[in-house]
Amino acid sequence: MTYHRAMLCRVLSGLGSILLVSGSNTFAADFSSSVSPKQGWKLAADAKDVIIFSRPHADSSLKEFKAIGSIDAPSYAVHAVIDDFENYPKFMPYTLECRLIKREGDSVIGYQRLSPRICEDRDYTLRVSKKSWPGPKGLTYLSQWQTANELGPAEQKGVVRLKVCDGTWLLEPDGPANTRATYSIYSDTGGFIPAFIANHASLTAIKKLYAAIRKQVKEPQYAAASPASPARAKP
Repeated sequence: MTYHRAMLCRVLSGLGSILLVSGSNTFAADFSSSVSPKQGWKLAADAKDVIIFSRPHADSSLKEFKAIGSIDAPSYAVHAVIDDFENYPKFMPYTLECRLIKREGDSVIGYQRLSPRICEDRDYTLRVSKKSWPGPKGLTYLSQWQTANELGPAEQKGVVRLKVCDGTWLLEPDGPANTRATYSIYSDTGGFIPAFIANHASLTAIKKLYAAIRKQVKEPQYAAASPASPARAKP
């Protein structure tokens, strides 16, 4: 029971804000060249529709992760899903609450609370910066976030506050109806969870994250988002 509690807590901290399949495939061969071993990245999971790399993080036994997956939807539609922060409780696993605190130019500050039910809830406040630029195949979108707990609500009793949750989404069009989605994440776990369990659980968390987005992007409101306007799709 302790093992599964720890696994699930790490899954949630990595969603911010999802085991391994051995062997190789064409998908991995196409994308692995973009992640350099000279930067410390090593292949951690090689599956049909997403590959995941990991590398050590300075002064921590927890690893950084980078995942690359193909999503069958235009980049603007995938961006609309990821940008639909306030609706995360409807489609992201274990997400209990997402609250927009304020917008500052191209940045959004939001609070998120995750509820695994079998261990204490986790929460954090993030500052998310967004950019987009045109390319030969369409718009590329970049979302980058860091913890900004000082701008969110105070810590609550019974809820573990994550001190670090840093990451990015890079959405590159790969044709009119396909997106190459690159997800990078480093987060703490909150509480005491052995690193080998936490690192393994992150692989599961990332796969569930991609699965949730692939399912949600089929909803018609995201396809209706304007590619010329990166504004959030309305529910």
